[in-house]
Amino acid sequence: METPGNHILVIFGASGDLARRKLIPALYALHVNRLLPEKFAVLGIGRSAYDTGSFRNYMDESLEEFSDDFHDDQQFLEKLDYLSIDPSVEDSYPLLAQKLEEIREGHSIPENYIFYLATPPSLYDVIPGYLAKNGLTSEHDGTWKRVIVEKPFGLDLESAISLNRSLLKVLDEDQLYRIDHYLGKETVQNILVTRFSNGIYEPLWNRNYIDYVEITSAENIGVGNRGGYYDRSGALRDMLQNHLLQLVALVAMEPPSEISSHTIRNEMLKVFQSLRPIKKEMVQDYLVRGQYMESHVRGELQKAYRDEEGVPEESRTETFAALKLYIDNWRWGGVPFYIRTGKRLPTKVTEIVIHFRPSPHALFCSEDAGYNSENQLVIRIQPDEGILLKFGMKVQGAGYNVQNVNMDFHYRDLMNADIPEAYERLLLDCMQGDSTLYARGDAVEEAWRFVAPILERWEQDNKFPLYGYPCGTWGPEQADLLIEGERRTWRYPCKNLADDGTYCEL
Repeated sequence: METPGNHILVIFGASGDLARRKLIPALYALHVNRLLPEKFAVLGIGRSAYDTGSFRNYMDESLEEFSDDFHDDQQFLEKLDYLSIDPSVEDSYPLLAQKLEEIREGHSIPENYIFYLATPPSLYDVIPGYLAKNGLTSEHDGTWKRVIVEKPFGLDLESAISLNRSLLKVLDEDQLYRIDHYLGKETVQNILVTRFSNGIYEPLWNRNYIDYVEITSAENIGVGNRGGYYDRSGALRDMLQNHLLQLVALVAMEPPSEISSHTIRNEMLKVFQSLRPIKKEMVQDYLVRGQYMESHVRGELQKAYRDEEGVPEESRTETFAALKLYIDNWRWGGVPFYIRTGKRLPTKVTEIVIHFRPSPHALFCSEDAGYNSENQLVIRIQPDEGILLKFGMKVQGAGYNVQNVNMDFHYRDLMNADIPEAYERLLLDCMQGDSTLYARGDAVEEAWRFVAPILERWEQDNKFPLYGYPCGTWGPEQADLLIEGERRTWRYPCKNLADDGTYCEL
């Protein structure tokens, strides 16, 4: 891959969990694979009272814990610097500008900066404003400045629009990189390749041959020590509005005219604009929400959501959401998309399932089923990344008994397969100025516009159903009723789980 231009990466919130668990290990992986620029430095920003030496020691310990095959690498650690300031205070930014100048002169790095906001969302519009006031976002003489913003991109439509307006007052859209780590996963990107590089799929990728589409993102863990944060968001805001709708867009988008950030994101935006609006009074026909309850899973007692630390005793925040949606355009007219996400489900898995229409005449029906076996294309995003095609084959022996068989591909089967972590890919893309896998402001607003009636209904109707489901199950049984029609049902993957429920076969 092409090595990016020389620059300084500034991480606001560098002493936090995201930096130590994800960002610094991702940078180290890029360093090991020789994908970092020749002249490159990382400046950590935070209120913690580190100096450069103690920050390097802290990140050394973090790499030991969170990075595979890390060996005390002084060459990488020497790229790290630290400045202890409060990023919410305007007077801190002249100190930042001075520190950046010192690093640039010391390493002969041009005035190219990436500012990564690994901070609370309340600072997303504050930090860029102060950077702009101090001239740190202006581009001149061929230099560039980029800002990476973590989700959430607002908590509702109004706040998302407000945040976009604030950011665009001080930055151009092409300077903004709204990161969604789901789009950095190798198998997510492979959706585009699977669809548009294979002549066998694209002719079938429409309402004439596809019966319905389902997308599942399940976790077998609870909210842990994030109860206070999670209770303000819930499954709809935390997962469905962003990650899962992005997957819908990749599955449903039209072929772009070329593989570029502009054309791909244009086609994804069109999908969001084509989502059939859900009226507030009809929300219960399209969505089921649930909350996990105490139960024993593999002999271990798992507590209810309301018993988690930081969660109010009478909380009505959903930990599970299942949604039916339609895309009103020529390709997808009448094809339902079913998406679901939840915590404390049987296992951790994310996959997309394309259910093809059955053959019109069931020639080979069995005694216990009055129809042919269904064809499915399963795109597994995690774990056991790969693609599976299910189709019917004749059972050996007399007669025409048919059974489902699988033809599958696993990334692990590739020789020397090294699947990069999402943050590795996304950081490298930003360094190279490629925003293809980052969310664009107009698409973010359209996604919020689609879920706005759901949130409004929940806020206005405190009797809207919230179903309980035992830990270790696939959510409330009412979610099964969303899928209408004979033979239609959710796919329940990972029937053969490991003892801890963390592994499942494709």
